[in-house]
Amino acid sequence: MMTWLMLFAGLVLLVIGADTLVKGAARLASSFGVPTLVIGLTVVAFGTSAPELAVSVKAAYAGQAELAIANAVGSNIFNVLFILGLSALIMPLIISKQLIRQDVPIMVVVSLAAFWFVQDGQITRYEAAVLFVGLLAYTGFLFYQGKSQGASDEGDDEVAELLKEPKPMWQSLALVVGGLVLLVLGARWLVQSAVELATAWGVNEAVIGLTIVAAGTSLPEVVTSVIATIRGERDIAVGNVVGSNIFNILCVLGLSGLVSPTPLLAGAQMAAIDIPVMVAVALLCLPFFFAGAILNRIEGALFLICYAAYTWFLVALALKLDYLASLQDAIVYGLAPVVLGYVVISLALDLRHRVRR
Repeated sequence: MMTWLMLFAGLVLLVIGADTLVKGAARLASSFGVPTLVIGLTVVAFGTSAPELAVSVKAAYAGQAELAIANAVGSNIFNVLFILGLSALIMPLIISKQLIRQDVPIMVVVSLAAFWFVQDGQITRYEAAVLFVGLLAYTGFLFYQGKSQGASDEGDDEVAELLKEPKPMWQSLALVVGGLVLLVLGARWLVQSAVELATAWGVNEAVIGLTIVAAGTSLPEVVTSVIATIRGERDIAVGNVVGSNIFNILCVLGLSGLVSPTPLLAGAQMAAIDIPVMVAVALLCLPFFFAGAILNRIEGALFLICYAAYTWFLVALALKLDYLASLQDAIVYGLAPVVLGYVVISLALDLRHRVRR
């Protein structure tokens, strides 16, 4: 019971800490003259991934190197399949041209880079440095793009509301420091409870990282995307997830690998199943987003079914359940062909619609 209470308390501290950090950092950036749009693209978008960063860095520094990768990989899978699936069920999501042409391809490229790096079963410090340099380049590109587009673009309402009332710089700094303290404490409790649960259940830390920890650290993305969908800001709901996934790979894995005393470990299951699933999920976004530039309710349902199947398979594999082989066959020969068939039909219908226009 105490372990579950610590897990829950850690998640609460992570969510509150991320929100506090975003508010302080956004106001601090504004006081230095950073445009509202740039703050939205960088500070706010990346701030929702602060829990993943805190947990993975803590896990890496404490020697739970596989938990560090599992958290980032599991969060990316959860973000697309569960959060976008749930949001699309609430209301079909509009996909902006920038996401289709720029951000989703970047998400696919960095996912493939992570897949390439773990082929030897680990992410070395050099490979982590490459990822982190990629983060700096991506952030610099967003900053340049945001400034060139000007501060009058859409999507700044939430940030503008946040910055409406000027605050003294010391208050902004206090929010940043307070947010960081909450993130560190929440990460410590969450990692400790996750390791204890893995030991009690007789499974490795990666399984806990891919499921409970990944879903828990993605709570800010859940709240942001669902609220944005309900408010009708459906492009922001998708952009939040895609931006978070890019950040998880470039910063969470990159920084975790840099601070870890040993290379980040990717076990046989992680390299053969979980990271390929992450890449497949990223690739699946391309045709789903491209066809009609809308993620409809049917596609949202497919995303949720895929996440349920993936989680079910993880649990069955960890517990070595008798029906594991049958479940695997059902996914490979049943669910996968249905999803691929839907993709082909959707692209064919979209192509016919474009030709007729």
